[in-house]
Amino acid sequence: MAAARLWRCPCRALLSQPGRAPRALRGLAAGPDMHFGFQSVTEEERREKIYQVFESVAKKYDVMNDSMTLGIHRVWKDILIHKMNPSPGTLLLDVAGGTGDVAFRFINYVRSVRERQLQRKLKHHQNLSWQEIFESYQEDKSNSLGDSQVVVCDINREMLKVGKQKAQHLGYSEGLSWVLGNAEELPFDDDKFDVYTIAFGIRNVTRIDLALQEAYRVLKPGGRFLCLEFSRVSNPVLSRLYDLYSFQVIPVLGEVIAGDWKSYQYLVESIRQFPPQEELKAMIEDAGFFKVDYENLNFGIVAIHSGFKL
Repeated sequence: MAAARLWRCPCRALLSQPGRAPRALRGLAAGPDMHFGFQSVTEEERREKIYQVFESVAKKYDVMNDSMTLGIHRVWKDILIHKMNPSPGTLLLDVAGGTGDVAFRFINYVRSVRERQLQRKLKHHQNLSWQEIFESYQEDKSNSLGDSQVVVCDINREMLKVGKQKAQHLGYSEGLSWVLGNAEELPFDDDKFDVYTIAFGIRNVTRIDLALQEAYRVLKPGGRFLCLEFSRVSNPVLSRLYDLYSFQVIPVLGEVIAGDWKSYQYLVESIRQFPPQEELKAMIEDAGFFKVDYENLNFGIVAIHSGFKL
């Protein structure tokens, strides 16, 4: 599907679910009571400050992810893709996916599935001539993603710039497009995507409820929502050690590697302000999703939430 067909006018068409009485908004605050880390700010101040954070850290974002998590974020993202289990033809929207980590994994996974399908097909064509097999292989090989496409949508120009440079360097181009857009007002038509992912991004959205409603809107009926995010550690001893590492080590790493203590202090604080697993689950259900559940990784340091638009 051509990327141009995915666009819609930027007017938001918010969804309301008949028969579902909304709960009080969890993890959200309006006006002056919003949070930027541990600071109380207005909605507009929060939006601007978060934009500045990612504008500041964009060039060192991937290096800092490796440093902060000792590389474990790569495993978490691999688990996210395996949980998605995309097949050739899947249309994925990766929101807040600026530097392309999830998108590149999606492409690799679909290519692998497509290659296995091609090999099984060739095994059933043992009676064909070598020329026929070669032509069939070349025809299928030219469409290595089987019409799959991933659209990376991010509100920050600098993050997208880094992602595009990374894609060019690593040789990713087929089935990949980049869109500047706000998770709270996505520039896509209704019912367009098979899967929506947001990895370590929903915590930085100003209005989580609006972002979830938009995720619901752009997914096709039967589509899947997947969110990978830092969450609440379940083990008390590990929780204390995690806090010690987060507040004493991560901002220092931010200063040493990225020259930016404040941005990484915010990131640590924002994790503590983010709704725990059960609250986020309830918010996803409020947006209209069904069969919502979550899986804790590393004792709840991160969690993957999943839901379906039925």
